[in-house]
Amino acid sequence: MIQLNGDPVEMPGPLTVSELLARLEIDSRRVAVERNFVVLKRAAFDATIVGEGDQIEIVNFVGGG
Repeated sequence: MIQLNGDPVEMPGPLTVSELLARLEIDSRRVAVERNFVVLKRAAFDATIVGEGDQIEIVNFVGGG
């Protein structure tokens, strides 16, 4: 189980951040991701594993003026 934006979420084993975003149908180009209080660079999404007990925050970018 992980914490996703403050809510407990059951995951089917370890996933990369990219795989997690794909499962959630989130465009990785439009979000910032924090794993265990560390903001990840987009280039690290494919190599960063999300596992049991991780705390993930996903923030959408919103345009406007």
